[in-house]
Amino acid sequence: MIGEILGERYEVQQLLGKKAGRRTLLARDLQTQKLVVIKLLSFSSDFEWDSLKLFEREAETLKNLAHPSIPGYLNYFEVNLPTIQGFALVQTYIPAQTLEQCLQTGRTFTEVEVKQIAKALLEILVYLHELHPPVIHRDIKPSNILLGERSGNSVGQVYLVDFGSVQTVLAAETGTRTVVGTYGYMPPEQFGGRTVAASDLYSLGATLIYLVTGTHPADLPQKDFRIQFEQLANLSPSFSNWLKWMIEPNLERRLSSATEAIAALEKPQPTNSPALVVGNPAGSKIQLTKNHDSLEIIVPPRFPSSLFFIGLFAVIWNSFIFLWTMGALWIPFPVNIPFALFSLPFWAVGLSMIYTVLFNSYGRVRLHINQQQILFIHELLGFQFYRLRPLPRENIIKLVYLPTHHTTDSEGNRFQVPAQLDIWVGVQKYKISASGISHTGVKGVSYCLISEAELEWLAHELSDWLGLPITNSMGS
Repeated sequence: MIGEILGERYEVQQLLGKKAGRRTLLARDLQTQKLVVIKLLSFSSDFEWDSLKLFEREAETLKNLAHPSIPGYLNYFEVNLPTIQGFALVQTYIPAQTLEQCLQTGRTFTEVEVKQIAKALLEILVYLHELHPPVIHRDIKPSNILLGERSGNSVGQVYLVDFGSVQTVLAAETGTRTVVGTYGYMPPEQFGGRTVAASDLYSLGATLIYLVTGTHPADLPQKDFRIQFEQLANLSPSFSNWLKWMIEPNLERRLSSATEAIAALEKPQPTNSPALVVGNPAGSKIQLTKNHDSLEIIVPPRFPSSLFFIGLFAVIWNSFIFLWTMGALWIPFPVNIPFALFSLPFWAVGLSMIYTVLFNSYGRVRLHINQQQILFIHELLGFQFYRLRPLPRENIIKLVYLPTHHTTDSEGNRFQVPAQLDIWVGVQKYKISASGISHTGVKGVSYCLISEAELEWLAHELSDWLGLPITNSMGS
């Protein structure tokens, strides 16, 4: 086709790409003498009507886009030549290499450069996803990203091209779903024909992993549908965790928007949250064991001075109730029955105090998380008490760390609130604080004391193992 004139205006200069009835051509506009890109859809033997639907959607989408990092729409016309019949979409030409071509020529990227590329693409996605209706690209990958020449400390201008798989949210809600995308860069939900804004984030994350490892994501090992890239990439822990958050298979646990992803990339920890220690604080009795499949935290008892007074009061209380009950039983039957029953609530309080003393002297709290579930267990003298049913591991959605702070009550009294770490499992949460480990809706006194330094350490370990960032409920 070299030298052929399309639309009585565009002279074909070069074939840039070809696949399944589509050709991408470099041409010269004979009216302006500028180079343009022509995407050509031909009615060949393998033509499918879905291809025409996507092609027309791409043209319509580009016509309504206006962004310096996205090719501009120029023309759309029917091609009716003896050698070829179909439709042509004309776009502005961007003189730059794709990221795929950069990698094939041996170019490597530093972490700083990869972060620059990530931020530039996220800013493009902010623009696309905030349109009305939102536009979802659905095929972000190295061959659809152009990179201009380096300029000073800048990695180069970044462009997002090829909107042939684009979908608007309106089209997804009102029409049939077409599964498109590229294996290795597609999130799990996209295989079912469902795409949301966070689907583009997954594809971008997989693209960045290709940049830092030099290996196609589909060729990297996976565990529980998670791409295992850490061993092949020399990255900082914060950026590695950010990438894991981007490619989280569970849509509910993945970063939900490009704006949120930029914020997490630029500020992985809240500015008013203390830097988390990375080692077990000296003198800590907390046991933490973890491997690839499970993590377990065991908090032993610590006998505070206040527990001595509770124990003494429990002895006095239960002695009094014992004497009351024995006296009631000596009263002739059946008059003694009401007096004996009257003592039952007091026995419950007394036994609860005894349990508190025994548990905080000889018991311990165990929090166990594996690939299937999260368990909260009390152990006393070899017996285990499951305080609630196990919850699915996949429902763990966030970690919230709240440092020690002061607040005021409704009467204006100022008081100190101790540090705490919350593990949210759906709408329920486990709270690790100075009082030990507790769960939403589970009452009881626990003196398994945990210091703020230990909380920071546990927060770091849980964040690293779960692949979740640490957020701060006090805000940034």
